[in-house]
Amino acid sequence: MAMGTFLDNVVEHTERLVAERRRVIPEQTLREQLPLIPRNRPFSEALIREGVSLIAEMKRSSPSKGPIRPDASVTEIVTAYEDAGASAVSVLTEPKWFGGGLEDLAEARAAVALPLLRKDFIIDPYQLVEARVAGADAALLIVAALGRTRLTELMGAATELGLDTLVEVHDEDEVRVAVDAGAEIIGVNNRNLHSLDVDLRTTFTLLADIPAGTVVVAESGITSREDVLELEEAGVDAILVGEALMRQRDPRDGVRALLG
Repeated sequence: MAMGTFLDNVVEHTERLVAERRRVIPEQTLREQLPLIPRNRPFSEALIREGVSLIAEMKRSSPSKGPIRPDASVTEIVTAYEDAGASAVSVLTEPKWFGGGLEDLAEARAAVALPLLRKDFIIDPYQLVEARVAGADAALLIVAALGRTRLTELMGAATELGLDTLVEVHDEDEVRVAVDAGAEIIGVNNRNLHSLDVDLRTTFTLLADIPAGTVVVAESGITSREDVLELEEAGVDAILVGEALMRQRDPRDGVRALLG
């Protein structure tokens, strides 16, 4: 599967990080903690309520925009999201480009009762075990970074751990791969991971290829109530928004404005 340079770099860097972390804490040691972890919260159910559900994202920076809120307190941000009516929280745990870490996920878990998504470039089952131990209820799997075989393997590993998966696509071929793999929640990323350009029309174009009954999440480039209403009318179940909320002085205002 052809990958753009940004995605190439991230995947390569992630492979090295995972290998290092696995040396420090072997997977078996990590798995021994699983019985102590409370039952997870239903992520997919949180996305199919009346109207559009919001997955509000905790992120400090991004590759396209640089620092957004580098000194953000996880607890402050995620409790603001919960107070204002978000349905779930996405926590970016990628350190190099997004300034996140697994400790952010653990802090979010201690702070809110909402379902949590681990958002990262997940390429190895080890990262799914980490996600579950840190308190995630779901994990992001990006088709462009994985391809068909690895996607199916990771979806199976996630199910065994009791994690939901948000399977991310950004073109027709990737939608086919996700659907064939049995994805129940498909996220359409309006950002092209090769060029980092954003086009909200991506969601509208790809909706026709996604089977009825699949939970559809629109990701990236959603900034206004108008965007949300347009997506809702088109049949989108949920939106994932980070930057537009993180730039608000009070993230509650951002959540309320999007949800109307």
